[in-house]
Amino acid sequence: MNAPADSAVAQYFSTIRAALGGLEIFLADRNSPLYRNSVVGEIVVPYLARLKASFACWENRIGFVQQFRVSRAESGFPVFQNVLELENDRQSAEKRLAAIPNADQLRGEMADFILRHKAFPGDLQARMAERLYLEQIGKGDIFSPFVLPETIRVAVNPKTMRPYYVVCWGAFDGTATLPMVYMATIEDSSENVIKMLVTKDGKLNPDVDIPLPVGGLLNPELASRFDDFALKNSAYSLTPATIATNLDRDFPTLHPKQLRRIVLGPFYSAGITENNERVNEILSKVRKPENAWLLTWTVQEVFSKAERPAKKGFWSSTPAQEEFHIETDDLEAARMGVSAYEKHALVPHDAYQALYAAGETVGIFGAYKVHVISGNQVISEG
Repeated sequence: MNAPADSAVAQYFSTIRAALGGLEIFLADRNSPLYRNSVVGEIVVPYLARLKASFACWENRIGFVQQFRVSRAESGFPVFQNVLELENDRQSAEKRLAAIPNADQLRGEMADFILRHKAFPGDLQARMAERLYLEQIGKGDIFSPFVLPETIRVAVNPKTMRPYYVVCWGAFDGTATLPMVYMATIEDSSENVIKMLVTKDGKLNPDVDIPLPVGGLLNPELASRFDDFALKNSAYSLTPATIATNLDRDFPTLHPKQLRRIVLGPFYSAGITENNERVNEILSKVRKPENAWLLTWTVQEVFSKAERPAKKGFWSSTPAQEEFHIETDDLEAARMGVSAYEKHALVPHDAYQALYAAGETVGIFGAYKVHVISGNQVISEG
């Protein structure tokens, strides 16, 4: 996909903007499954805002670069190189902005060029686009290759008398080109943390002020190691069960009770993506190009069904160990390495009608919970 004259680029940004905006509406809908599960909805929203900010930056960037590459045959999201370039540009934005004239000066130079040369000031327009791009990066958080963990909730399990945290982080997988959000519920048996956070009657200590969200794992002695763990264990190729098992093994005093992974994508856009020929063919018949898209996502979950207690012997000892449930009766769940999963699809009303008229809804949406968006309303099936 070449920029900026290529109309396919403009269409891609139009459809992905509509899809992410539609997902935002869906998350805000009180009747949506993710809204009812307030923790998942609460966690996804800020990462969606990061993703929208990234696309706003990329859209400005095509005003002064020659190419914008999308994983057309697989995820439908930008290739990982775009994500890396955005992160690099974010770190150098302030220095580069200082070397570019301000917007008013550039507008003046553009007007002067037009009057003098009776031609379009292409080079000056590219400079303006670069300024807008660098300013956009500085306005807020983007979806980086890895978004550091933060603790968003803390409470106490009255049965174990341990504090537990809800921790989340994000990753953009370079191989699958998919943005992902992770959330983990983790009990902490560290003696110093229990002493500080848990009262004698098994409640959260009201005298300890915890200004949530807290950057990193709440346990300061393990926070840096946990960041490093999350960085190395967030690949799409790793199953949630593998990640949870690795976490349980690497941190003797952390006990992962639940791990969720929300995988955004694939994304389908008529005339742009090639990840499903039949879907693409039908979407291309939708009257309005901005409605010719389909966004899917998957929520994967693995949970602990029991905790084997620690064993202390004279010669050796074994730390406590979680037993994670894998739903082996469901072949897809077993393949994913999860206790449970949900597949979702968000589609504009026009596109859904086209798929329905073609008799393709069952074949395409068989395993998905379908959410049809029309204007600012979302209707969920089933």
